[in-house]
Order: sequence, then structure tokens, then C-alpha cells
Amino acid sequence: MSTDGGIVFYCIAGAGALAAVVFLSRLLFLRRARIDYMDFLKGVCNVLSNGNVEEALMLCEETPGPVAILTATAIRHRESPSAPLREAVENTSREELSRLERRLAFLSITCEVAPLCGLFGAVLAGLRIVSAMKAQAPLILTTDLGGALTCALLCVAAGVLVAIECHIFYALLMTRIERLSLEMQTSASEILAYLTRRQNPAGNEEEEAHA
Repeated sequence: MSTDGGIVFYCIAGAGALAAVVFLSRLLFLRRARIDYMDFLKGVCNVLSNGNVEEALMLCEETPGPVAILTATAIRHRESPSAPLREAVENTSREELSRLERRLAFLSITCEVAPLCGLFGAVLAGLRIVSAMKAQAPLILTTDLGGALTCALLCVAAGVLVAIECHIFYALLMTRIERLSLEMQTSASEILAYLTRRQNPAGNEEEEAHA
């Protein structure tokens, strides 16, 4: 007797287990990426105000997360005009956002495919029932029908459960990524404003005088 329905169930269960591993690994990565970015920027700006550029870069390298990488990029391009400086920071921001979203596509695809796989397993189980009816008609063993129906229900249930699991995992990770993205935008604005003021100290003094 065919066991294709059972194989589909184990494939769905394996995908669910792999999704859990992906979720935990990305969750740990995103937790390490979060820092108190305001205190970090304040410390970097204080070091830069004292003229210690290398110390500021070292502070960025020792601090985990995308905010530190964005800040380091801005410091390295501190002598560039405003437009190239902003472009360099934006490019780095897009790269870091792509890193944060890595492997999330697997969760999204699994969420969509798992229920379809469950239905596929149920169809295979239905074919088993039809085959049993043809082979043993008019007598059909209850064990044959019961096993096939159990397999069909397990496949459908597993597909739905894995889809729910992946949807929750994806939503939780995206919430954290959105928070990090907002922190990245705020940090980029702060460091760019600070470096721009340092590039044009005379202009800042004139604005203060007019004020």
C-alpha cells in the first residue's frame, strides 16, 4: 500500500521544524543588533568633538548592530559633500536592512506552501481510498479506510499548523526589523546633521547670530 500521504506529512513537519530553527536564529541575531542608539550616538559625537576620529571608528567596530555600521560609514565619509555623504549612508542602510531580512523569505514561502502541501497529502490519501475500493470491492477493510482518512486529516492539520507557525514567526521578526529600521533612520539623520554642522561651522554661527 502506498505511503505517499505519510511522506507528505513528514515533509510538512520537517519544514515546520526548520522554520522554528530559522526563527530562533534570526531572533537571536536581531536581539544582538539592538542597542541604546541614543547613548551610542552621544558617545560617538563626544569622541568626534574631541577630534578622536580613530577612537570613534573603533567604538563603532566594537558595537554590534546596523546603527554602529551606519555611523561608521558616515564618519568615513565625513569630509565628502552633503549629497555623497547622504548617499553613502543610504546605501549602507539598504544593505543592512537586507541583512536583517535575510531568511525571512523562507518563512513567508513556507507559510503559503504548507497548506497546499497538506491538501496534496489529503488528495494522495483520497487516491489510496479509491484504489482500495477498486481492488477490494465490494469488501473494503476498515483499516484501509481509517488509515487513509487519518493520513489525510494529519496532512491537512499539519499544513495549517505550520502555516500559522510561520505567520507568527514572520510577524514577530518583522516587528523587530521595523523597530530597528526606525532606529537606523533616526540615527542616520542625527549623525548626518552632526557631521554637516561640523563641515559648516561658519554657517552655523551665522544662523545663530541671525536668530
